[in-house]
Amino acid sequence: MRSNFAKLIYAAMIVIIAGAVSAFGPVDAKKGTYKIDPSHTQIIFEIQHMGLSNFFGRFSKVSGQLVFDPAAPESSALSADVDMTAIDTHVSELDKDLVDFFKADKFPTASFRATGISRTGDNTGTVTGDLTLAGVTKPVTLNVTFKGARNPPIPFQPYRIGFDGTATIHRADFGLTHAIWSSMVGDDVTLLIEMEGELQ
Repeated sequence: MRSNFAKLIYAAMIVIIAGAVSAFGPVDAKKGTYKIDPSHTQIIFEIQHMGLSNFFGRFSKVSGQLVFDPAAPESSALSADVDMTAIDTHVSELDKDLVDFFKADKFPTASFRATGISRTGDNTGTVTGDLTLAGVTKPVTLNVTFKGARNPPIPFQPYRIGFDGTATIHRADFGLTHAIWSSMVGDDVTLLIEMEGELQ
């Protein structure tokens, strides 16, 4: 009896896993509210160093939500917050300096609030919004690509959606020109964004 019962349990698990794996393919995104998954979301920044090379760093703690309607993406809403104390450039001393540079003691969080969304292609669009950084708010436009939505291959895990985006901002717009090394790096900062959200 135990052997038969064990076989039934095993067979049931195979069916569940097989069903989950078969669903692990791009599907039409579900309408709903998605919580930004901080484990699979990051913002990479790129800036010129002395005109000799491009330097990269990463903001690794991002939170927020996306209210998404695939039938009318222009009616969607996005809000995101970035922990400005969680900076990784692979240079530990620079990480500490940048926390001070971004005035994170006074403004520990940067925020983005979408004010307009437009579709530019089947899977592309622009998201215009207000970026607040170091206490200064300026309009910024993101060029975004819809990467897909799907069920993960693990049973009972939340349905997921993915986007990437790019934008260019200017340090001077946010008053970030006060460091002694400021003249050695460019004013233009390219942002490379990878985001996954979990359906709530």
